[in-house]
Amino acid sequence: METGRWRQVDRDKGARVAEAIDEYFLKQVRFARPAGSVVADPDRLLRYFDAQLASRHLDFAARWLQSEGFGYYTIGSSGHEANAAVGAATEVTDPALLHYRSGGFYAARAQQHSDSNPIRDVLASLVASTRDPMSGGRHKVFGHPALGIVPQTSTIGSQVPRAVGLAFALGRAKALRHRTPWPENAVVVCSFGDASANHSTTVGALNSAAYCAHQSVPMPILFVCEDNGIGISTRSPRGWIAQSLSRLPSIEYVRADGNDPIALMRTVDAAVATVRNRRRPVVLHLETVRLMGHAGSDAELAYRSSADIVGDYERDPLVASARALVGAGILTAADVEGRYQAMRETVMGEAEATVDSLRSGESSRLATAEAVMAPLTDRRPTAVAATESSLRGAHNEGRLTLAAMINRTLTDIMTTRPDVLVFGEDVAVKGGVYGVTKGLRKKFGAARVFDTLLDEQTVLGTALGAALAGFVPIPEIQYLAYLHNAEDQLRGEAASLKFFSDAQYTNGMVVRIAGLAYQRGFGGHFHNDNAVAVLRDIPGIVVAVPSSAAEAAGLLRTCVALAAEEGRVCVFLEPIALYHRTDLLDGDGALRCADNSTGDFGTVASHLDGDDLVIVTFGNGVVMSRRAASRLSERGIAVTVVDLRWIVPLPAGDLLHRLARFDRVLIADETRHDGGVGEGVVTALVEGGYDGAIARVSSANSFVPLGGAADLVLLSEDEIVDAAVRMMDAG
Repeated sequence: METGRWRQVDRDKGARVAEAIDEYFLKQVRFARPAGSVVADPDRLLRYFDAQLASRHLDFAARWLQSEGFGYYTIGSSGHEANAAVGAATEVTDPALLHYRSGGFYAARAQQHSDSNPIRDVLASLVASTRDPMSGGRHKVFGHPALGIVPQTSTIGSQVPRAVGLAFALGRAKALRHRTPWPENAVVVCSFGDASANHSTTVGALNSAAYCAHQSVPMPILFVCEDNGIGISTRSPRGWIAQSLSRLPSIEYVRADGNDPIALMRTVDAAVATVRNRRRPVVLHLETVRLMGHAGSDAELAYRSSADIVGDYERDPLVASARALVGAGILTAADVEGRYQAMRETVMGEAEATVDSLRSGESSRLATAEAVMAPLTDRRPTAVAATESSLRGAHNEGRLTLAAMINRTLTDIMTTRPDVLVFGEDVAVKGGVYGVTKGLRKKFGAARVFDTLLDEQTVLGTALGAALAGFVPIPEIQYLAYLHNAEDQLRGEAASLKFFSDAQYTNGMVVRIAGLAYQRGFGGHFHNDNAVAVLRDIPGIVVAVPSSAAEAAGLLRTCVALAAEEGRVCVFLEPIALYHRTDLLDGDGALRCADNSTGDFGTVASHLDGDDLVIVTFGNGVVMSRRAASRLSERGIAVTVVDLRWIVPLPAGDLLHRLARFDRVLIADETRHDGGVGEGVVTALVEGGYDGAIARVSSANSFVPLGGAADLVLLSEDEIVDAAVRMMDAG
């Protein structure tokens, strides 16, 4: 292999900003002189410096790889390498959810694990190689299961609610004697930037941590705000971050200068000890600097002066560490330069080897759609079926309403599985707005059934963290409309974790959501929301909708089994209007049902057995369609009603099998015409080769108004009847 190619290419192709920083560092080192200072642990300072060096040269390598056409990512950690002090002060058994400028932290953590090669790992991630130990070539992330680093997404601050949830869950696990993947004294580390500190997601998560700490709820989390003073191109107001973070109630605030390595390590050690020993949150305000811009494509001169950019070089943390080492007589200036150049040779040699391995085919990138999606499509049907069966209660006789059946099924599940937690807004003491969780707190205790803050991001973040702690969380979102405040916790965090970790981390959960429309005399849009499009396009997610008590138990048990066995993120969407309804037709009690369903994932359910027409529907649509079928029978039209039950992913295979004998399909969709479930059903039928007539009726593209006006825009029983008659008249 030809070595040293990077020297010529780097010189020819520029990377002028990187070269300027490189030259400035070497110049400052040559001026460094012994100062007689004393360092208590010279070896630790050397390891800290080595981690910083590895991170810096990986940033240089990222730009070289891009110039060679092999790299995809140039958001670097240069200037933030002081975070290596946090990586060194915590353990590989301390879960870390990190800011994307965490190269120093990653390298310092890796020093604690003899089998880890952080340089090779990061390079593999930069080129999207399947050798990337975290994502398997799916994303550039800082993450590694052996190092306790949970991969992050690029959504701003989205990891913070999960981190708070994990810290909460560690404390709850101890109280419940539940074994987690982490030791009892583990500390959760969560880092974010100063611009991210202003994001509502971060602000809400910090508030929830303070809320818990105020009540003496264990909250062992170290927040690290890496403050470089600028968010892409926007300056943080001077003093704002210190003021906002230092005033958080019940959270200790400490400040550290990333340009003073000796004091920094003392401050970090003390902060970690406080969190570990007192199980209380601490926020570390770490002053850093951003070198080389936001990313390789960022033209800083468009929004910063040249003097401002060059002035930041003096705050380079590598310069500070070099001065400390020389000042204490640990290394000479020549030693520092030699160490720096040796790390450059190591990193760039590995970068060249990474390129060569791709060129030769020794290593590879994901080459098929099936390989890319493997973490999302992994199935364990036998284990799921066995777990679903184990969750059945001993006494399932009795005809119950939908709400009562969900309550009894939750009781059976929690009795069988002590790792299940139920929580949300008003679910514990009150038992939920509609009484669905009534009595669970009394049966299972406040440690397993509890009320949360009035914040959906916190509810879902608690679930995300609890799942990482080995629980099977069943959080409740009080109304579907409220999910939209926090939907990225499902899209960007929950559903993506298995994908971006190559299934090495999962966060299986069942999110119960009261939703859909047709409530009478109450609420309007915010209590009658029929918008599910945001759930339909999340890869890997599962959404189940029960239409009666008969289906609810099996569907809910299957969702819990999918969460437990496959790490699935499941949404159990409960039609509010059907919670306490008893009759299909007046006085018949037909909606009080026994538990007679297995909820088989990917299968539909059928009602009636007519040959003239099949109505495909779900949720409230099943009740309307069954009533419509009764009216149609008076006209001599025999109808079968098919309940989808699973709306994400659609049970296309079973649906097509059930529809094979019908010449006419009417889709009755209570969601909106555009973006509703019916669109997906039509597509599935057409792509599946169904050659009969297809028609669709749905709700209008409208928010749901208050009172009787709702009937003007929601799908109605009359519309279903009229559409069926038209289909029959058309021949």
